[in-house]
Amino acid sequence: MSQLKHSNSVSGEKTSIHDMLKDTPAHESKNSLPTNSGAPAYSRSATNTLSNSTSSPAILTPSSPTQDSDSTILKTSSRIENLKNWSISTYKCTKQLMFEKLGKTARTHDAELETQIDQLRETQKKYINILRLARALTSHFYHVVQTQHALGEAFSDLAQKSPELQEEFLYNSETQRSLTKNGETLLGALNFFISSVNTLCHKTIEDTLQSIRLYEAARIEYDAYRTDLESLSTKPEGTIGLEEAQQGYELHRQNFMKLRAEVAIKMKFLDENRIKVMHKQLLLFHNAISAYFSGNQQALEATLKQFNIKVKTPNSTFPSWLEQ
Repeated sequence: MSQLKHSNSVSGEKTSIHDMLKDTPAHESKNSLPTNSGAPAYSRSATNTLSNSTSSPAILTPSSPTQDSDSTILKTSSRIENLKNWSISTYKCTKQLMFEKLGKTARTHDAELETQIDQLRETQKKYINILRLARALTSHFYHVVQTQHALGEAFSDLAQKSPELQEEFLYNSETQRSLTKNGETLLGALNFFISSVNTLCHKTIEDTLQSIRLYEAARIEYDAYRTDLESLSTKPEGTIGLEEAQQGYELHRQNFMKLRAEVAIKMKFLDENRIKVMHKQLLLFHNAISAYFSGNQQALEATLKQFNIKVKTPNSTFPSWLEQ
């Protein structure tokens, strides 16, 4: 009897649940009932939330791997192409230089310009030699001035301690101090001369020589491509690479002509500037040396004022020529 009651109560519960499910709307039952895979009921809502969030325009999507690989391939191919062109050009130029030394090929020769270039290089060597000698003179004379200054101090000290020879010591002390003052003035002129000639040799002339080196490199490239074009032109029509050789020849010919014109103009202006600078510096050197060794202090100071050179105060520590 009790079993019967229990079964009736269970069947009653089933009936009530069935009725409840029957009364529930369709979309609520689908969301509330578990799926076959055992996923929780909120899985669909979470998925919908994620899909909505990723579709939002506020989130930036990274570039695709295909785009990155394409840019890498382009960069690599560009580098390979540059390396290829450089290798070909280097090979042609090396071959041209070897054939020129062996006398197997002709080279473009501008007699007038190359004579001027040789003269400029020779002039630079001579000016550098003058600069070296002027530095040596200044260095030796600097030590002479320092010795004169020390000697004057020694005479002055002995004048205080030797009353019987005080007048003689003071006379020699004043003489050495005067020589020291004039020597410092002459050192100012010599250092100014060295600085100007150094700028002319190692900056002004060197700048023009750098342009000349570029011109000479362009000349070798031009001759290399010219020889290559002449070699291909002698072969039958339709030869592979003839059009490319013509383009390379024209490109290097224009570069060569441009650099040759630049070198000619630079050398002209350099020659004018060199004459102007050296005229001033040689006049300064002559007047300063003559005034010092003739003992004309006024003429020495006037020379430095003429060239706007600052005169050091007497007995001041004059900087070595190495510091200029």
